[in-house]
Amino acid sequence: MQMSQAVHYLTNAAGERVGVVLDLDTYEQLIAQAQDAELLLNLNREELTALANSTLALEKQSVLDELLTRNANEQLSEAEQTRLDELLTQVDHLNLLKARARYTLQNLESSTTVAS
Repeated sequence: MQMSQAVHYLTNAAGERVGVVLDLDTYEQLIAQAQDAELLLNLNREELTALANSTLALEKQSVLDELLTRNANEQLSEAEQTRLDELLTQVDHLNLLKARARYTLQNLESSTTVAS
């Protein structure tokens, strides 16, 4: 997140930074982000972009495709049905993370635009 220029540091007698004073807009942006549990705040832009563009590993995608095809023809054993359910759950989790990464990137972009 890009902060506005209205950031001032408080220093002690030795010149060490011991506090910060923010303008109200920057403070409100920080508070809003801190309260949004969907934001992935510990990742940088490059990591967020990589996550947003990620896909299921090729090997797992091949297994998933095969199981889905066989499931459509009702040819799955109980173990294969369990494996299909596990893979679909993984895809769901990956899609949620990707959505959160995109949401965080959009939030960063809007914060940068507001602060500029």
